[in-house]
Amino acid sequence: MTLLHDHFRPPLSLRRHWHAFHNAWSTYLASHLNQQLPPGYFAESNVQFGIEIDVAAWEENGPVAYSLSWNAPPPSQTLPIAIITDVVEVLVYSRDGGPTLAGAIELVSPANKDRPAHRDALVSKCAAYLQQGLGLILVDVVTDRRANLHDELLSRLQATPSAPPTDDLYAAAYRTVEKQDEGHLDIWYEALAVGSELPALPLWLRGNLCLRVDLAATYERTCLEQRVLAEGA
Repeated sequence: MTLLHDHFRPPLSLRRHWHAFHNAWSTYLASHLNQQLPPGYFAESNVQFGIEIDVAAWEENGPVAYSLSWNAPPPSQTLPIAIITDVVEVLVYSRDGGPTLAGAIELVSPANKDRPAHRDALVSKCAAYLQQGLGLILVDVVTDRRANLHDELLSRLQATPSAPPTDDLYAAAYRTVEKQDEGHLDIWYEALAVGSELPALPLWLRGNLCLRVDLAATYERTCLEQRVLAEGA
């Protein structure tokens, strides 16, 4: 069994790009899920690094390149907002009535946890998934940034336990359920560490379908395909 490596510090960070590894890992996670999903569902990876706002959204001082029948008035306010610049995720869709999101796996990147505004952006995204009844898995193996987005997510949902975890690395699965006419959040939480074995976690899809997500097997496959193990990294 392949144990967790540190992809963000030497010596491995000098020989491999972490974003290439995360990209490959998300691809193999999607393949792993597609082998389990019943007809009518599919999983696909979505990886974007350094996302930029569309050029048309940047402030322009020159003339408009084309004319519209109606021009919007100036905004009443312009406020700063954090935009998620890195996305590494696996999305599971149901084809019933057109592709509809049913669950997601989010792999945390350094940019997702490097400052409060960026952490808040990812936490808001994850909270929105759960409040829509989507299954979610959050995996953080980023060693060069200190933050616990799981703890911040629970705080956002006003579901902070009496003794919140303080681990920098972890994997957690979440399911929203109705119990006694009230919403509840089921949590499967595993602390991680470099040199430890990765767990298997449940991904609960909308409609109460549960998949076993083998983080260890997909991580090992990624290490083999990226030749991390071949070089003894």
